[in-house]
Amino acid sequence: MESKLTQITSASSGSVYIQWGRKSCTRNGTELVYSGMGGGGYYTETGRSANPVCVPHDPDLGPVISTSGFGTLYGMEYNDPSLGKNLKDEDVPCAVCRSKLVSSVIMVPGKTRCHHGWNLEYKGMLTTGYWNHNGPSSYICVDSNPEVIEGGVRNDDGYMLYPVKAYCGSLKCPPYVQGSMLNCAVCSK
Repeated sequence: MESKLTQITSASSGSVYIQWGRKSCTRNGTELVYSGMGGGGYYTETGRSANPVCVPHDPDLGPVISTSGFGTLYGMEYNDPSLGKNLKDEDVPCAVCRSKLVSSVIMVPGKTRCHHGWNLEYKGMLTTGYWNHNGPSSYICVDSNPEVIEGGVRNDDGYMLYPVKAYCGSLKCPPYVQGSMLNCAVCSK
């Protein structure tokens, strides 16, 4: 009886996270829930959602509407050459991953490795929206080896990603350095 309970418990446990900039999950012990495209509100919309989403390639859409009250969803683009060679204006893929043997996942800004006792799911570069755009944005960790969506090189704007750099003052320097780009790590336990 105990082995059946262990099998049921381990089969239903785990934690879900989005691996931004990748089409698949890169860590052993994870399963791909689905592969998709990064999306969010248009970068200048003051009412857009701050949180980006990973939308599937095979949506189940509702009816076309003509109401004047609505939110928007646009694709996500890399929008700075420092995010990677030849990535500017490329569309961002994403993978929704389930880490089967853990119960917690956290993104740690400013780190490339995890704290003691935590496992690295992936590491990358901390990104967000442009500091002077009207729309809100969130900090997300884009994989250090980013991929693109084929045919997605046209500059459509939408939810645009930029690297995050440190500014000294209330952010203490050292240990931070003025103008340095911030890394990130997605860690599980």
